[in-house]
Amino acid sequence: MPLPNQKNEYTADYIYSLPDGERAELIDGQIYYMAPPNRKHQEILLELAGIIRDYIKSKDGLCKLYIAPFAVFLNEDDKTYVEPDISLICSPDKLNDKGCAGAPDWVIEIVSPGSRRMDYYTKLFKYRTAGVREYWIVDPDKNRIMVYNFESEDTIEYTFTDSVKAGIYEDLSIDFGQLNI
Repeated sequence: MPLPNQKNEYTADYIYSLPDGERAELIDGQIYYMAPPNRKHQEILLELAGIIRDYIKSKDGLCKLYIAPFAVFLNEDDKTYVEPDISLICSPDKLNDKGCAGAPDWVIEIVSPGSRRMDYYTKLFKYRTAGVREYWIVDPDKNRIMVYNFESEDTIEYTFTDSVKAGIYEDLSIDFGQLNI
C-alpha cells in the first residue's frame, strides 16, 4: 500500500536507500511497501520458476528468467521500479547490472493478501502500457490463474486444476494440478 497522503515523488534512489530487509516498489513516483511473502507463495514461485527454467534449458533458449527480488525499471526511468515474482526477458539489451530496463516479455505475479489490489489493478495497467507481452496473476486464495496476453488482447481464467498454456512459447503448458504445493 502507498503511504497515506503521499505528497513526495520518489525515485529508485529511495528504494536503494531502504534498510536491509525492507522492500518496496515504486510506481509513477509513489512508494508501495511490500510484506514478506508467505510459505505457499514461495512454493508456487519455486515450482513455476523451475518448470520455466527447465523448459528454456531444454530448448537452448535465449530468454533469461529472474525471480524476485529482481529490479525492473518498466518505463526505463527512475520513477517506476517493480519486483515481479517472475520475469522473463528475451531481449538481452534490456539487461544491465541493476536489472531490466524496460518491459519483460512475460511477468508472473503470485497474489498475497497484501498485494491483491496492486497485482489485479495497478500492475495490470502498468505492465500492459509498458509493453509486457504476457501477464499471469496466480491467486492461490481464489484458486485462479488469470492470463493476459496483451499481444492478442486475450484474457483467460484458469483454476489450479487446469493446464495453462504459455502464450509466449508455442509448446509450453504448466499443469497447475501437478504442482508440488
